[in-house]
Amino acid sequence: MIDFSAPKNRKTFGYLLLAPAVILMAAIIVYPILLSVDVSLQDVRIARIGEDAKPRTLDNYRWLFGSHEFWRAGWVTAKMVFFVGGTALVIGLATAMLVNQRFKGRAAARLFVALPWAVPEVVATVVWAWMLDSSFGVINWGLLQVGLIDQPIQFASDANAAFFAVCFVMIWKGYPLMSIMLLAGLQSIPEEQYQAAKVDGAGPFQRFWYVTIPNLMPVIGVTLVMTTLWVFRDFAIIHVLTEGGPLGATTSLSIMTYEQSFSFFRMGQGAAVGVVTLIICAFISRALVGRFANSPH
Repeated sequence: MIDFSAPKNRKTFGYLLLAPAVILMAAIIVYPILLSVDVSLQDVRIARIGEDAKPRTLDNYRWLFGSHEFWRAGWVTAKMVFFVGGTALVIGLATAMLVNQRFKGRAAARLFVALPWAVPEVVATVVWAWMLDSSFGVINWGLLQVGLIDQPIQFASDANAAFFAVCFVMIWKGYPLMSIMLLAGLQSIPEEQYQAAKVDGAGPFQRFWYVTIPNLMPVIGVTLVMTTLWVFRDFAIIHVLTEGGPLGATTSLSIMTYEQSFSFFRMGQGAAVGVVTLIICAFISRALVGRFANSPH
């Protein structure tokens, strides 16, 4: 019988408490990753549990890096990351600073800011698909009524319109999380720093640039990482709105992974796309976290 109250056994007791969580994480995270890597090294059409493994080869990765579709999907994903991440950061910071002020109805304003985040993604995307419809959507109707356009925008068949429609819905869906996290960061900034800046003669813009932004840098880094990973993995918004079209204009790496695995039944090639996407996300996350974590606070 082990006496866990004894000092020499406390470390063992800690490991025993952590063991269930470690085993669970290994089962739901590590094992699927290892399985994907294994499938990506085989010529697998449809993966089946218990099936004999095929010879390992790098043919899927040779196909991947020589494929025009992969580089185009990577470029589309990169554009989405920069456009959605940058715009969501600006809107999220602006709304966070707005609802951080004291005014009547602030609680309702905070609820309104967070509302898009609370709506299920597929439900919200279906609603936006109806609103963006080129024949009877309310977006085209409104733009025609105010005279900004003289004919309906073909969101489903025009490459640029489809790309910006997808990005717009992503920004609408993603900025609330950024706003909520930045609001928490704003509330953690000591008021004494603003008072000291005022005593030194700093104006509103100088207080924002030299007090608010440096204090928010770690939070901005975390939110940018979360937004980047979300854009990389998001599937529902693109699939419901455009299914990756027209002509691949909105085919991101996640859509390409789905198409190769479940539309063309080339699960080995689909797994290769997923593994490369995972590696890219890991490098980007490490770079962003390291960059903003080392910023002056």
